[in-house]
This record gives sequence, structure tokens and C-alpha cells, in this order.
Amino acid sequence: MAVKFNVIERGEPGVVGGGVKKFYASPNMSGEMTLIGLTKAIEKISTVSGADIRAVLYSLIDVMKDQLSEGQIIRLGELGSLRVSFSSDGKVTAQEVNATCIKNPKVVFTPGKQLKEMLVLMEYQKA
Repeated sequence: MAVKFNVIERGEPGVVGGGVKKFYASPNMSGEMTLIGLTKAIEKISTVSGADIRAVLYSLIDVMKDQLSEGQIIRLGELGSLRVSFSSDGKVTAQEVNATCIKNPKVVFTPGKQLKEMLVLMEYQKA
């Protein structure tokens, strides 16, 4: 199955009036998979009950929150890894840099080998 994409027109960022506009491919998502949906899908292909799967997934979220907030990188084997990232305001001296300079905190996911290979082999189709 192929990932579908739409064609969208975008102007140049930061240019008044948009500047030269070009056309770009943009992924067309066809839906979403929730934690409940993932649980049911895993339940169908394993001998583990849905309640046990949910318990593990919710526990995983709790443990990841704790570890990420302590500055740890979470390595999930073939799935990939998660880490905290942020940007900050620049200051003239090192002494001026403090926690209030930090902005846009986020969790960055880096896919593992199998997911990276899937991205290379993925087929695309215009929607």
C-alpha cells in the first residue's frame, strides 16, 4: 500500500507577499491509530490480553516521562529512541543563560533500523 500525498502551493517564508511560490508534496494522512486501536491490533496477533497490553503501554508512558524529565535518552531497541530537545534565546555571556532562556521543549523520536528501512522502501501515490 502506498502513502498518498497532496500537492500544495507555498510562498517563501519571511518574504512579504510570499515571494516566489512553488508547489510541494505534502503527506495525506488517511486516519489515526489510537492507543486503544494499537492494543486491539496487538491483542489479535499475540496471546496477551488487551488489559495486560494496556497496562504495559500506560506503565511505559509513566516510566518514559520520569526518565525523560531526568535527562535520560529512552532506547527502545528496534522501535527507536526518544530524547528531550529544546531551543533557547542567545545571550552575550554564559552567566546570562538560565532556565528562562529555554523555549519550545519537545520530545524527539528517532526511528530504529526497521522503521528507517520502511521509509526508504515506502511507495508514494498522488491523492
